Amino acid sequence: MTIKIIKRTILLLAILTIVSCNDFLDREPLDKVTPEVYFRSEQDLSTYTISLYDFPSHGSWNIGTFGYDNGTDNQASPTASEKWGTGLWRVETNEGAWDFNRIRNINYFIINAEQRYGKKEISGNDANIRHYIGEGYFLRAYEYFNKLKDLGDFPIIKEVFPDDKKILMEASKRRPRNEVARFIIEDLNKSIQLLKSGPVENKNRISKEIAQLLKSRVALYEGTWEKYHNNTAFVPGGPGWPGAGKDYLAGYSVNLDSEINYFLSEAMDASKAVAEAFPLVTNTHETAGKAVFNNTYFKMFSDQMMSQYSEVLFWRQYSSQFITNSTQNYLNTGGGTGYTRSLMESFLMKNGLPIYAAGSGYKGDQELTDLRADRDERLQLFLQVPGDDLDASPTGSKIVDYPNILDINESKSVTGYKIKKGLYGDPSYYGGNTSISGSLIFRASEAYLNYIEACYVKNQNLDGNASSYWQQLRKRSGLMADYNITINATDLSQENDWAKYSRGQLIDKTLYNIRRERRNELIAEGMRWEDLKRWRALDQINNYQIEGFNLWSSMYKNYTKNGVSRLRAEPDADPNVSPKSNSIYLRPYQIISQNNNYYNGYNFAQAHYLKPIAYQHFLLASDGDPAKSTIYQNPYWPIQAGGTAIK
Repeated sequence: MTIKIIKRTILLLAILTIVSCNDFLDREPLDKVTPEVYFRSEQDLSTYTISLYDFPSHGSWNIGTFGYDNGTDNQASPTASEKWGTGLWRVETNEGAWDFNRIRNINYFIINAEQRYGKKEISGNDANIRHYIGEGYFLRAYEYFNKLKDLGDFPIIKEVFPDDKKILMEASKRRPRNEVARFIIEDLNKSIQLLKSGPVENKNRISKEIAQLLKSRVALYEGTWEKYHNNTAFVPGGPGWPGAGKDYLAGYSVNLDSEINYFLSEAMDASKAVAEAFPLVTNTHETAGKAVFNNTYFKMFSDQMMSQYSEVLFWRQYSSQFITNSTQNYLNTGGGTGYTRSLMESFLMKNGLPIYAAGSGYKGDQELTDLRADRDERLQLFLQVPGDDLDASPTGSKIVDYPNILDINESKSVTGYKIKKGLYGDPSYYGGNTSISGSLIFRASEAYLNYIEACYVKNQNLDGNASSYWQQLRKRSGLMADYNITINATDLSQENDWAKYSRGQLIDKTLYNIRRERRNELIAEGMRWEDLKRWRALDQINNYQIEGFNLWSSMYKNYTKNGVSRLRAEPDADPNVSPKSNSIYLRPYQIISQNNNYYNGYNFAQAHYLKPIAYQHFLLASDGDPAKSTIYQNPYWPIQAGGTAIK
């Protein structure tokens, strides 16, 4: 947010107090902001919508958005997520993802703003008024997309209901996920018509193009979800679909092939509109020394003023006076995260060959500098290795040391592969001090990736636009533009990548390399988990070991004190690293064997593709008998507090 918006939001924080955490349809009245005294000026509308901005961005005392890929095959945190343990993820007693808090407040805004606008009762500039109403539709679409990803089928609610249990029970009936996705796209189409083209307020507010990008994301998500989860309980009408057990959905049927085609077409149209309008930021191909901090592509992810970059559509601004973040400090230390070996090995050589291909020139991974040599420049730019500069100033001498794999959890380099994406290069922000580096929320390169994937999945070939977008991404990262070089050299049996699977089966090499491109371009940007879910790329996960850097070949020699190794592995009573006998690669979840649910690796239950609905909601949406509730539980989850996945 700009400084002006920050001030405005702080002064009017009272608006946020209208939000209450009710367990059912959040039915307390919005008595703090009434249409009789509010929604009368464009300023009222502007303040209300900005107070509802809730996008992933940097915060205090963590590495910010660069840690959002933890718990996937891309990144690891000190403690494994319960979603990878057998019987650890449980149905909550109350709360959870099933809530209508934000939806109700957004609906309240849309209803009252539309009514007053229709009666010409809002003062101010007409284009601005329309824009803020468009923000309301965007925010509702964004919130509903979160529900779609978490829960699938969900009630479609456009009203603010009275405190009447009968009305609320009726309103809580779930609608099939394809209808929810169509509703989201409907809202985004309205927002596209109403919103101004960017940049809006220094790219700190929503614009038409951001709505187009989100539309492409939603449509691609649903189209691929329905394709890869077809003929399962996770799609409407599929075998075991729980919606069929409710009278209001009994006999529901849908032509999924038609739906998939619709969503993929929408994804192509929306992503093309963005990709054609916003060129990629230039990579100067400076990947080493202090020059990297002036490389436009690198600096885009850390700058304090991100509005200057063509690829940036929306970002969050910070201020030393109002709000700061701790991202720079944690990037310097390791931040309680780390890339995985799987991610590191997915990056190509600059000649376009996978590392295992004959003639690739891969130097191995005994040292981090070898691992990074002659690779895709995204790996060179966004992975820290010993000797890298940490100080962008001409006279600064602070450099990267060997990864601090023995530090406390919140600061350690969990895997030995330290994130460099987002590093600003100012040591004054290290050592616990807060920084004001921006937080990038939407960027145009995603549209390039969305188009490529949607085009191939829909048509089983790449049209001229898809080919051009892919070549542009490859050239920007220092690779040979011809992606066929990579496709022809790909051996899926040698790829350690969950995304080479859908439905537990290997996909074709072209589609795999499209997914590889997405993985490498969006490194440390928090999109991996949702991609893996929509691709149904987790069915085959069984005792999968997360691995980090090659510790035991040579780098172990760098962890000594007074000539004595600081590394301790079992059977030592106080181990701090995994033993060489298990693997030469550091395994962050195989350090301690006792009482360790993840010692034998990650395992995945089918239920975990969606979140469970907490038990209390089944009581609230019934007359006290959960079995007669108007809502139904997600596939393979029980209606039982504390219950675990059935399958």
